[in-house]
Amino acid sequence: MDLRKGSMGRDNFVERHGLWTDDDVEAAARVAREVEKNNIEVIRLSFADQHGILRGKTIMADGLGAALQNGCSLTTTLLVKDTSHRTVTSAFTSDGGIGLEEMGGAGDFLMVPDPKTFRILPWAPDTAWLLCDIYFPNGKSVPFSTRQVYRNALQELAGKGYDFVTGLEIEFHLLKLEDAKLSPEHATQPATPPDVSLLTHGFQYLTENRMDEIDPVLQILRRDLLDLGLPLRSMEVEYGPSQVELTFHPGIGMEPADNMVLFRGAVKQICRRHGYHASFMCRPGLPNLFSSGWHLHQSLRAHDSGENAFVTKKDGALMSPLAEHYAAGLLEHAAAASVFTTPTINGYKRFQPYSLAPDRAIWGNDDRGVMIRAVGGKDDPGTRLENRVGEPAANPYLYMASQILCGMDGMERKLPLGPPADAAYEADGPKLPRTLWDAMDALGNSKMFREKLGDQFVDYILTVKQSEVSRFLSEVTDWEHREYFSLF
Repeated sequence: MDLRKGSMGRDNFVERHGLWTDDDVEAAARVAREVEKNNIEVIRLSFADQHGILRGKTIMADGLGAALQNGCSLTTTLLVKDTSHRTVTSAFTSDGGIGLEEMGGAGDFLMVPDPKTFRILPWAPDTAWLLCDIYFPNGKSVPFSTRQVYRNALQELAGKGYDFVTGLEIEFHLLKLEDAKLSPEHATQPATPPDVSLLTHGFQYLTENRMDEIDPVLQILRRDLLDLGLPLRSMEVEYGPSQVELTFHPGIGMEPADNMVLFRGAVKQICRRHGYHASFMCRPGLPNLFSSGWHLHQSLRAHDSGENAFVTKKDGALMSPLAEHYAAGLLEHAAAASVFTTPTINGYKRFQPYSLAPDRAIWGNDDRGVMIRAVGGKDDPGTRLENRVGEPAANPYLYMASQILCGMDGMERKLPLGPPADAAYEADGPKLPRTLWDAMDALGNSKMFREKLGDQFVDYILTVKQSEVSRFLSEVTDWEHREYFSLF
């Protein structure tokens, strides 16, 4: 009797529930060969949670076959964690406090590796990585799987004859780690943030000298990110102190979202191993630091021609009528979509006038002050829409899914776009939400998102985010203490 048989996941789970295609089976065989060929000792199995944070388990290489056949079990409480990693529902009730019997009693769900995502991690010796989809033991896809939410949006778009094309442009901070704050008294929930120092003073946007100051850590990142197979395009020094921007070549469908979750985790892990701290927080609470954004460049590729469907053939036009309807959908639903594009309380501090970040739902022709920057012209294959509203902490699957759903609604209803703004911070247009809770109200009242995502998923996201908001509103801030403690 093999005592290890059935010790991982549920016996023959993938085949019993018909979860893989023939291509997946072939990819799994290639993974097994690569693990043996490269003397891999451990494999990280990860899924992207509701916040886009990678969670999972590390298994020994001899357990790979079982994981590929059976999946790997995790507790359902991981699906209802807020950003402090607190469980926000009554996990030990019959429905997990969220109305699903599969969530009851903090039982199991399963990660099933997607063999097409296999990577060898350059910074972690003898270690490989697989991204996973998540299922309940009865074979049903977990309805809170954000990767599945994005897959559903891609499939709906494909049914209309289009693929989603997107390029990543991510700003973040690279800092020197001075004190990791690992004394027992720092082990709070969430933990005490580390002490850091700057790598550059900033305020010299794109100067070569500033770039050279930060180049040693960028060289480390560049080597590992390219070895990881990520389509890195450029590395730039941004305006703020210790702030950089990395851009990636455009990709299609699921790939850019998968790349983003891997990129964000990779950068943080690589930096930590070398004595640095990377933060994708929008606006760190440190003196003189600037907000970071995640600008999402997007277009649609037509199945019938293989061409960019946003390109116009008309003299004097910027983009096709389809692109105009798509852009109008992005603007129409900007407030509700903010929960997905800007999901943290901190992210809303970026929406300031005259800041190269938007503060209202308007569009413009090659204008970096508006929400939707349109770039194009007659027969320009690079025609695209750049949504500048996002923050780098956003869950990639929900950010991208929200864009597709908003854009498709504009296409289906043939929404008119209206004229471009000529003064980004003075033009008429609906203001973007100023707080996360304002955005949550908009999402809760969004007929479109409730129809497309379902009440269950919308209410789930709002429940998780409400925990974050409630904790924030109950906290006495430094501002309040300074403002009132001596005065009254």
